[in-house]
Amino acid sequence: MSLDNKLDQVLSRFQEIEALMAAGTLPAERFTKLSREYADMTPLAEKIRAFKKAKVEMKDLEELMAGGDRDMKAMAEEDFYALKEQLPQLERDIQLELVPKDADDTKNAILEIRAGTGGDEAALFAGDLLNMYKRYAALHGWQFEVLEMSESDLGGIKQVVAEVSGRDVFSRLKFESGVHRVQRVPATEASGRVHTSAATVAVLPEAEEVDMDINNEDLRIDVFRAGGAGGQHVNKTESAVRITHIPTGVVVVMQDEKSQHKNKAKAMKILRSRLYEAQRAKLASERAADRKEQVGSGDRSERIRTYNFPQGRVTDHRINLTLYKIDRIVSGECLDEVIDPLISNDQAEKLADISW
Repeated sequence: MSLDNKLDQVLSRFQEIEALMAAGTLPAERFTKLSREYADMTPLAEKIRAFKKAKVEMKDLEELMAGGDRDMKAMAEEDFYALKEQLPQLERDIQLELVPKDADDTKNAILEIRAGTGGDEAALFAGDLLNMYKRYAALHGWQFEVLEMSESDLGGIKQVVAEVSGRDVFSRLKFESGVHRVQRVPATEASGRVHTSAATVAVLPEAEEVDMDINNEDLRIDVFRAGGAGGQHVNKTESAVRITHIPTGVVVVMQDEKSQHKNKAKAMKILRSRLYEAQRAKLASERAADRKEQVGSGDRSERIRTYNFPQGRVTDHRINLTLYKIDRIVSGECLDEVIDPLISNDQAEKLADISW
């Protein structure tokens, strides 16, 4: 189907909804459903109308340019070429609106960070990443709650799980999944030698119960006394919870709360999101199986970004982007300058896969 035919179909459906809603005879449930569809389609319909209007105006201007009045011809030419410059951007905006949306983009996210190779320095870097995402969340007005955290002896982080909630969280953070590498002189390095360490980041869409149906028969739930710091309560109460999803072998342990009920609720939230992400990954893999190349697949095993402190640069290897503002990126202030190009690249790849 050509782009013009597709646009005509969209406008036809939009006008149909307008007429149905204006009639005022719909049942409340049907009216509510159409109202949502109308709201979702409005930005696209407005862009299509602007695009079609520009094309009509260009045709009229071409006729004026063919006339004999020199002054009128000069004015028409100026307006014609101004519209001609705008047309490609209008068309691209429409195509982006037509690209199938990721249904999970509006969801909250479960963020998991784990220290990788590099010992104590890797744990310190994992802590830096945690602070980066905390600050980034605050700048976007999102809520950031640490669900589980295991610290290292030097104040770093072995692993941490957090919930990030707010508007369109997953749509931006999903590009952070992968291996993050750091190159810098550790505080413990007396000779000033640069070390390379790594931490892994996983971003999962937070799954609701309606997204992921888990049978109780598939779960093994164990309770035990929590270990580590926490005083007498930790040692005397069986508040820690371990949930095992038997069919997949996925295990979640939660012991941060004093309440067994709260630990179980947090553990189920993480388990549900991990299983949902595994399901998403399987579907994505099946859809991509017939493609000749996989570019920026998002596989968490691949190195996605390097933070080089001696050179003051951050390089995202998926799109060959290098920025020399490492302090402002690690602080979260300029992280959007990395994420925005990743979103644009993702949109371009999706556009390339569509035949208009």
